[in-house]
Amino acid sequence: MNRYNLRGVSAQKEDVHKAVAKLDQGLYPRAFCKIYPDYWGGDADFCNLMHADGAGTKSILAYMYWKETGDMSVWQGIAIDSIVMNIDDMLCVGATGPFTYSSTIGRNKHLIPGEVISALINGTQSYFDKLSDFGIEVRLMGGETADVGDVVRTVIVDGTMACRMRRDKLVTTDNMKPGDVIVSLASYGQATYEDEYNSGMGSNGLTSARHEMLHKKYATLYPESVDPKLPKEVVYNGKYSLTDATETGLDVGKMILSPTRTYAPVVLNILKAHFENIHGIIHCSGGGQSKCLHYLPAPLRVVKNNLLPVPPLFKMIQEAAGTSWKEMYQVFNMGQRLELFTDKDTAAEIVKISKSFNIDAQISGYVEAAEKKEVVIESANGTFNYF
Repeated sequence: MNRYNLRGVSAQKEDVHKAVAKLDQGLYPRAFCKIYPDYWGGDADFCNLMHADGAGTKSILAYMYWKETGDMSVWQGIAIDSIVMNIDDMLCVGATGPFTYSSTIGRNKHLIPGEVISALINGTQSYFDKLSDFGIEVRLMGGETADVGDVVRTVIVDGTMACRMRRDKLVTTDNMKPGDVIVSLASYGQATYEDEYNSGMGSNGLTSARHEMLHKKYATLYPESVDPKLPKEVVYNGKYSLTDATETGLDVGKMILSPTRTYAPVVLNILKAHFENIHGIIHCSGGGQSKCLHYLPAPLRVVKNNLLPVPPLFKMIQEAAGTSWKEMYQVFNMGQRLELFTDKDTAAEIVKISKSFNIDAQISGYVEAAEKKEVVIESANGTFNYF
């Protein structure tokens, strides 16, 4: 069993997929998000979307960094993580708003004071104001903040997003086909709408990143940050302190805490210009570069033979952990968190649009016929197959 599983987490969420296998899969079962008829408006030309996600265990790292440094800004980052993990999943079916959003915060009140809750809630609204400047409208509809210290050791920050949209503007993966190329959009760097360098971390793989990079001392300093039932050999195995400097200009803590980048402004512009030629959009979150495997409409082979360079953070994680590169590509986005399936001509235009926001992008692979569904990663670190 790999170290990721030993920590009680799963990149593939096998138990979740099994649990929901018999539930209604919505109007388009292979779409990235579940899509339902227009229950609220009753219009056959429209559909309803609702999605729930959150910042995951990234909030534990924010807690530790805040306790170490007093830096409250990390909590706004956690609010952003929860929002983007929702909105970027919904982008994958062509939804660009207007959206509604409701937050759900569960805290241990003895450790998480009111000032943190304020930073989370106000950070949410502040981010919506910024998105509005780029044509993405989101309305904060309130939410729930619960004191659940018997359940939550520190704090968990989740949210639910919804929208109503025309069915003829949906993007599903049904049109993926042999001959398609893949355009990968970088998760790292500094987009025109970001305030500083983004390491590309996103909000997946944080349990692994935190334990593999940070020093054993944090198990003693912050025992509330660890499940006491975890095997000792997988608890804080790294060499870094939170405030150690890195080549990026961010310290280690801020690197791992880089707020998840949204691609909403980019996708809005792509869909306005090239909607008809977009055959699928995949958010490479849980499952990393093998994520698209779950959404292939037929036995197809996705070959990724020209991925963007692996940014410093993921190299640091791999070096610290000694994790196999195959597992790294399956757990982390590895520098590209959004991919679009299209034709070669449209791909070139998508690259231009992405780069206009200072987000690197390139054709990273292609789709071909196969006897079974498969993803192949061909990289400088090896060739890896996922089924």
